[in-house]
Amino acid sequence: MCVTQQKGPAGRGCWNAAKCAFTLMELLVVVGIIGILVALLLPALLQAKRRSQQLHCISNLHQFGIGIQNFLANNHAYPSFFAGNESDNPGTWSRQLEVGGFDISKPKLGFINKDVWRCPSARLKQTNSQCYGYNTFGTLFPGDWNRALGLAGHYSSSSGLQVPILESEVVAPSDMMAMGDSDSMDFMRNEAFAFSGYPPHDRRANVVFCDGHVESPTLQFLFDDTSDAALIRWNRDHQPHLN
Repeated sequence: MCVTQQKGPAGRGCWNAAKCAFTLMELLVVVGIIGILVALLLPALLQAKRRSQQLHCISNLHQFGIGIQNFLANNHAYPSFFAGNESDNPGTWSRQLEVGGFDISKPKLGFINKDVWRCPSARLKQTNSQCYGYNTFGTLFPGDWNRALGLAGHYSSSSGLQVPILESEVVAPSDMMAMGDSDSMDFMRNEAFAFSGYPPHDRRANVVFCDGHVESPTLQFLFDDTSDAALIRWNRDHQPHLN
């Protein structure tokens, strides 16, 4: 708003009623322009944020790849699904990797929700939720430990636990997935199971292979494709089993 001052009688100042200000139409035009700019920029900002989160997730999986290689170098076997207290690396596969792969002798309480174990895209609703799962069963849906073709281990009926998969038992380490995005401790060929509450990265999932390299295949290729090329990546014998 602006006003003009004029001299009144006896030299006293007085204010003229003349004013200037934005009209309602001008304000609406400005608001409209701002809205258009926001509409144009917001998708790009969201896409940049998602891309940044995916790169962060890929970096996490690179660290897991290094951890797996360290574990193999020390044990000549992969972490089993669960190991007893008499084992050099007892506990769940994630604890085995934390201790035997990352050389952390005393993992922090709730470590699976922190640091490299936390995907920035995940919305964890429960304290025991995970962001990354282990390829425990291969293409086999869970239920038959004796036929599992992933990295869970060979089931021992005497102990009820799993004997670790030896390094030599994985026929093609560069073409077998070891871990991937999942809100379960298992990474399995079942999208509904793997992502019951986890938002994938633009219909892709980040996965680390047994040799340590990382890829970002589409969810369709991971969970729906029944070609040999898609199925062999799940199984340690490098064969396209389907259940």
